[in-house]
Amino acid sequence: MKKDTYIEAIKQLNLYSHHYYVLDDPITTDEVYDKLYHEVLEYEQNNPNDLLKNSPTQRVGDSISDGFIKAPHLSRMWSLEDIFDSDGLEKWLKKTKKLDSNISFYCEPKFDGASLNLVYENGELVRGITRGDGTIGELITQNVKTIRSIPLTIEHKEIIEIRGEVVIFKDDFEAINVQRAKNGEALFANPRNASAGSLRQLDSSVTASRNLMFLPYGVGKNELEHTLLSEKMEYIYSLGFRKPPSRAKCKGFDEIEKIYAEMIKNRETYPMMLDGMVIKVNEISSQMEMGYTVKVPRFSVAYKFPAVEKITTIKKILLQVGRSGAVTPVAVVEPTDIDGVVVERATLHNFDEIDRKDIRIDDKVIILRSGDVIPKIIKVLTHERKGDEEVYKRPTECPECGSELLNEGVLLKCQNLNCKARIVNSIIYFASKPCLNIDGLGEKIVVALYESGTIKSVIDLFGLSLEKLLELDGFKEKKSQNLLNAIEKAKGCDYWRFINSMGIEHIGEVASKTLSDNFGSSFIDASKEQIIACDGIGEEMAESLLEFIRVNRETILKLQESLLPKEPEVKEEAKENPFKSKTIVLTGTMSESRGAIKEILESLGAKVSGSVSKKTDFLVYGEDAGSKYDKAISLDVKCLTENEMRGMIDE
Repeated sequence: MKKDTYIEAIKQLNLYSHHYYVLDDPITTDEVYDKLYHEVLEYEQNNPNDLLKNSPTQRVGDSISDGFIKAPHLSRMWSLEDIFDSDGLEKWLKKTKKLDSNISFYCEPKFDGASLNLVYENGELVRGITRGDGTIGELITQNVKTIRSIPLTIEHKEIIEIRGEVVIFKDDFEAINVQRAKNGEALFANPRNASAGSLRQLDSSVTASRNLMFLPYGVGKNELEHTLLSEKMEYIYSLGFRKPPSRAKCKGFDEIEKIYAEMIKNRETYPMMLDGMVIKVNEISSQMEMGYTVKVPRFSVAYKFPAVEKITTIKKILLQVGRSGAVTPVAVVEPTDIDGVVVERATLHNFDEIDRKDIRIDDKVIILRSGDVIPKIIKVLTHERKGDEEVYKRPTECPECGSELLNEGVLLKCQNLNCKARIVNSIIYFASKPCLNIDGLGEKIVVALYESGTIKSVIDLFGLSLEKLLELDGFKEKKSQNLLNAIEKAKGCDYWRFINSMGIEHIGEVASKTLSDNFGSSFIDASKEQIIACDGIGEEMAESLLEFIRVNRETILKLQESLLPKEPEVKEEAKENPFKSKTIVLTGTMSESRGAIKEILESLGAKVSGSVSKKTDFLVYGEDAGSKYDKAISLDVKCLTENEMRGMIDE
């Protein structure tokens, strides 16, 4: 993986996460995400100085919907490290037993739903909070109280957080989709998607109608005195919570593998979807001693199930045109039931992938799916060919506008800036949360505005009026006024959002911030040499930016005139101090957020990095410092406690 590919991979992973966690609208499979995530992780381990701050490897959880009140957890909800095979299990066991050799394990299914934290005080359910970013979630107590498997009162009187997964049973999921089809509503992709969407309804009566099920998997803040996790969970079940369909205590590798194999064998018989098995150290004192890394507990791991594979037939290949003009092939396959979801499409990635795998129409193929409806083709069964399969020919014309496609090898691109698909997708991206965040300007609204002739470009958004909107079908006064207010609210946005909103190929959020910080509105006149001199921007990115400016200069200036984006503040050069021009890494829990400490150090002229390397000048650490501290020690990097750092600043 090259640096430019790494930057694009980060952008893609964050897009996947946004759709999965925020929009409840997954656009890829777990398999695709996990593969790309581990490629990124490997690149970062080999190139620590290139690590981007917005890499998903540097965070736990994702952002919170604006539709609910935010509420803090009493104790952090952690993510789990994933392992995928027996080698991964063996490595994890070795690491764990180095920390404590006298331990046993507790295994239970990993449910495929939405995480939830319940807070009980004096025996009463007082708060239900979604996982959110692990520290702060969404307060959905009214919805939670509609779930019949959650007791409203329990015998336990001390404050306790009970964590678990909200799921929809497979049979109930089918019934919900049947009803949605009758109502003309979009179908849920899978039970996980349905449970997350149902849990986060603003109307709690909708949540109540979905027959959600809560299955506890652990506790947060508590004063329980059990010495074993298995005993603690039995106590939780005794309070009136539903038990999992299976659970087991065991000693080591062989026993864990046996339990894992049984769960895979029986996964189809469980009423709910599973995507793996959770393994936890059973001794609570050992858990406390092992503690946490920055991202995950050291005493627990998720042993993921193998992705589901099925054989089907390719019926035809469709073409999709993105906002940058890139044409992507998608296979339409014989409808195939995979783990309760009927799959009709499979990603083909790009045209080189079709050639490399020699994919033909009417070929029998193996498709792989892990938790989504858009699987990938992993193998063509050439031995099943009868001789009448059709070799796919690369298109030469845009499927949307008919203009000639530019052949860039792996990619085919439509160069017509007036192509409907490009315009519509550009406007959708322009209005999305990472860009201008124009609430209410989703795909259906954009298509309706475009097809009615009301808008033909992004610029036309700023010429919309209430009178124009009210002339259109389905646009009532309140809806129309809300849209106009949202467009008006986008004015005066941060300058990096303005750059990001234009959807320049290879220029994502991080690069947009870099360009904004270095040039502001003068980015439009920057030379190639000036652009490449910016940290993290390479030649391919610079070429893409310059080409976009050459073709769209007039549009950029008109948009700037309409939006009036804020120029970035000019930062004064820091006075001389021990941290000026030094590279610093932060790790562990401190007296305030690491983001706040990062701002302090950056104001002193320091560069705060996400990973330790030989170029690191200082590591500043708090409690539960983890592997970064260990690496800093091994590289003889100077390590400072938070108090030592603050003392140096005061001096």
